[in-house]
Amino acid sequence: MSETSNSLNTLKSLGYILLGVLCAVIAFRGFMIPNHFLDGGINGISILAHELTHINIAIPLILFNVPFVYLGYKKIGHKFATLSLIAIVLLALAVQSVNIPTITEDKILIAIFGGLFIGLANGFVIKAGAALDGLEIIALFTNRNSKFKTHEIQMLIATIVFVILGLEYGWDKSMYSILTYFTAIITSNYVISGFEEFTTLTIVSKREEEIKDMLVREFGKAITVYKGERGYLPNGQHSVKDCDIIVVVVTRLEIHYIEKSIYKTDPEAFIYVQSIKEVKGGVLKEVSGHHD
Repeated sequence: MSETSNSLNTLKSLGYILLGVLCAVIAFRGFMIPNHFLDGGINGISILAHELTHINIAIPLILFNVPFVYLGYKKIGHKFATLSLIAIVLLALAVQSVNIPTITEDKILIAIFGGLFIGLANGFVIKAGAALDGLEIIALFTNRNSKFKTHEIQMLIATIVFVILGLEYGWDKSMYSILTYFTAIITSNYVISGFEEFTTLTIVSKREEEIKDMLVREFGKAITVYKGERGYLPNGQHSVKDCDIIVVVVTRLEIHYIEKSIYKTDPEAFIYVQSIKEVKGGVLKEVSGHHD
């Protein structure tokens, strides 16, 4: 990769980090800290430490996250660690120095919009190739080295934070903070994956040629075809025939229209849908409009 491309990528990453920090400051100062709400991550633990001890909030934000940045450096790489450290330090300084008036005291609005801005913050920083909260690094590392899944690790740590919050400030604050946490997760996923998150459709049909033609010509989709057999029935009355198993990658916004067209062609078609984490290469975007 050329030096110019590297510089542009670095600037893009820094831009995402600045956006993320701005969203986090709005969430913390405008919604969460004044109302004793938390988001469940390492930053939530940092805010809780600030609430309990009244220490300068920048101190726990940096101290609690730095060990996990180092873990990220050892396990992921120096660029990830450097960008993460920049994001965390900027967040600590901004939360300490930027004064934003309390936007609302309505608990539902705090939970929803506080979570929304936290989710935007985490999503933007992850798109920059970094992490704004050490919990993301913990989950990634532990997921690679244990039988636990990422969301299970995140929920375990978040549960501990919410229990402490409930004991200190009341269980209503704890439950509203859980709502904040889930709003943040959903928002972050949309920022990272986008509304056009890719999904795999696998189709088995007796009218396979018509469906292949429709997917390619009407929807502009590249397809993959596996050779298989259909007709194995649970009642033992098999009628086995060779068939083409059609696989197509679509966005979630297209699923409804494509399924509708498939069942219009073959009401007895068998379809199953799988979410996929990442797609690279091939032809993913449609080249012609689809029809209702």
